[in-house]
Amino acid sequence: MAREASAGARDRSPAPGPPSAPPGARRLAAGGWRLAAGGERRGNHGPGAGGRRGRARPAALGLRAGAAGRDAVPAGEPVAGAQGAGWPLELPRRLLRQPAPGLRAAVVPHAAAGGLVNYKVFVQGSEHFQLEVRLLDEEGKVVAQGTGDQGQLQVPSAYLWWPYLMHEHPAYLYSLEVRLTAQTEAGPVSDFYALPVGIRTVAVTENQFLINGKPFYFHGVNKHEDADIRGKGFDWPLLVKDFNLLRWLGANSFRTSHYPYAEEVMQLCDRYGIVVIDESPGVGIVLTQSYSNVSLQHHLEVMEELVRRDKNHPAVVMWSVANEPASYLKPAGYYFKTLIAHTKDLDPSRPVTFVTNSNYEADLGAPYVDVICVNSYYSWYQDYGHMEVIQLQLATQFEKWYRTYQKPIIQSEYGAETIAGFHQDPPLMFSEEYQKGLLEQYHLVLDQKRKEYVVGELIWNFADFMTDQSPQRAMGNKKGIFTRQRQPKGAAFLLRERYWKLANETRYHGSAVKSQCVGNSPFTF
Repeated sequence: MAREASAGARDRSPAPGPPSAPPGARRLAAGGWRLAAGGERRGNHGPGAGGRRGRARPAALGLRAGAAGRDAVPAGEPVAGAQGAGWPLELPRRLLRQPAPGLRAAVVPHAAAGGLVNYKVFVQGSEHFQLEVRLLDEEGKVVAQGTGDQGQLQVPSAYLWWPYLMHEHPAYLYSLEVRLTAQTEAGPVSDFYALPVGIRTVAVTENQFLINGKPFYFHGVNKHEDADIRGKGFDWPLLVKDFNLLRWLGANSFRTSHYPYAEEVMQLCDRYGIVVIDESPGVGIVLTQSYSNVSLQHHLEVMEELVRRDKNHPAVVMWSVANEPASYLKPAGYYFKTLIAHTKDLDPSRPVTFVTNSNYEADLGAPYVDVICVNSYYSWYQDYGHMEVIQLQLATQFEKWYRTYQKPIIQSEYGAETIAGFHQDPPLMFSEEYQKGLLEQYHLVLDQKRKEYVVGELIWNFADFMTDQSPQRAMGNKKGIFTRQRQPKGAAFLLRERYWKLANETRYHGSAVKSQCVGNSPFTF
């Protein structure tokens, strides 16, 4: 269900809960279920980002601190320590008056016969306090309430958080309000938080990625926080532009390649139903010394920081611990086994992956991931100009990976460099015709394999971006379907037609979906 985008009443049917455990299923150590061929369930592994398979576990919540009109301490300042169902979360402090006992909360919902929101609040600075907790729906109606520093809120007939284009009312957010009154030497003081809460489940089977118990297919992009005027970094107007383009494109997802994006990006994804594969800055792990104990310890700390910051965003459905590591090197097996297990301990509710470009036989991290994410650039970095080989090579890639690991697969990168306005017939590399032709060859195979075990496709890249200068790059990377100035190339229209077709094939409620723009409904932060 979604927020009201315009005036007028709207019927809302409670979203269905997750399925019960399938026959022959058994619970994994990290949670969830794994379905093996023939109907049996078996334990799953998690590499470079582990995850679960099968039955949905409690999903993390969308989270936002504060209310309009209150002054806030800079976002980097934490307020106390908290554990919510084993998931620590730090929130920026917002005070009604003077500095007061801090408060942190973590909430973990899941939709079964209704939704459940488990909360735990840590208070620092006073042992004499009272806590009131309320959960409000989008109309401001209180649907559950509690007291004390921990508890469980039951939400009858909960509206689920659905991805954009998967449901006619996507991205439904509740608001969790926590009010603290404490006695201090200076007298009574108050502290207040309002946290957006999305109730949804995520699970992985042997050949599917499930959100709220329904198969989800990633049709999206890889991005960068980059544009021609501001350069690299967060930019509000650019973000609004990019979200309008994502929705115009019919994209339902993106990967934060190859670093965590600004928190404002995650907040917008929560509010508009854009699914996120949240990636750590684990790039350049290509030398043997990259797998040292010192590097591993640092990587573990990085994942702790990432999970702590983003775990309560319902839009985040999977962690990626690295991009294109040299996972064929001998130390990689222990490294990714440890890293993925640690990430699963931090957050048992989400699958974990890393993005590989290694050979399926040599990849020592792949046994531990929940979803295989593969980058390949057939007819670009090899077999230059020979698009006729793509179908055979790509089909072989998918078949070998799946036969070896029996896990769902995402084509996490593919594409070709294109200079806008370059046209050649027959298609030549760097022309718009070549980019479109290459994508069409990939899509023919993806359409076959998505009926079996391929669960997503993410184009590289959403937009052109700047790189270090080199003889191989003409003013940066030109693999975008939009230019660095966000103007469409021919491939953008090709991809738009495909993504809207996919959306109408895979949605579960109501009539055919239509393109929307962020500007049609107000931003409310």
